[in-house]
Amino acid sequence: MRWSWASVRRWLPQEDRILFAVLGVTATLWIFVAVASLMATGTTQAFDERVLALLRRPDAPAVPIGPAWCRAAAIELTALGSGVVLLTFIAAVVGYLALERRLAMLVLVAGATLGGMVLSSLLKLVFGRPRPTVVPPLVEVHSASFPSGHSMLSAVVYLTLGALLARTTTRRRLRVYFIAVALALTFVVGLSRVYLGVHYPTDVVGGWAAGALWALVCALGAQALQRRNVVDKPG
Repeated sequence: MRWSWASVRRWLPQEDRILFAVLGVTATLWIFVAVASLMATGTTQAFDERVLALLRRPDAPAVPIGPAWCRAAAIELTALGSGVVLLTFIAAVVGYLALERRLAMLVLVAGATLGGMVLSSLLKLVFGRPRPTVVPPLVEVHSASFPSGHSMLSAVVYLTLGALLARTTTRRRLRVYFIAVALALTFVVGLSRVYLGVHYPTDVVGGWAAGALWALVCALGAQALQRRNVVDKPG
């Protein structure tokens, strides 16, 4: 029997796809709660510090492992998760949606991304974890450590936009491409924060989980609006 994306969509009803999204929300929420709980009790501290130490030269903790260009690359890649870059990117997307007169999608994108930024700030205030001190940081930082703001905001912005863009087309390759690019950007930003010594690994995992959770919730919201013909359906 020959399978196609269309046959899979016919086999998997709309309600079942929604169920999978809800399961994704549950899974990411569970991951975040588990990581946050372990972090708060200090269970992960030894592991976190060990990973950061392994990424530095034993004889020179201020020097990261790898070729010299890795440090410059990490600094440039980590900027993809900065507030300035993300806000600039969102402004460009919102401008495009305004020109296309897709106001419902515009409000959804702006609300999802800006709401995620507010949530990230609130979570940092709640947990208030100090930044790593086991190795010298390679970039200047000021806010609390958990969850990683860069990791969470990159997930919020890139995964939300990737999911929303995927819902604007019925072509499987484009859907996979949008999500794959969003995941890749989120992944490299998180890794760069650990490599630069400004976040513990659990900060990044917590940020990824919280950002993915928010993106999934927004995707469910977009799906609900599409079913009510408030947001354009894939075409």
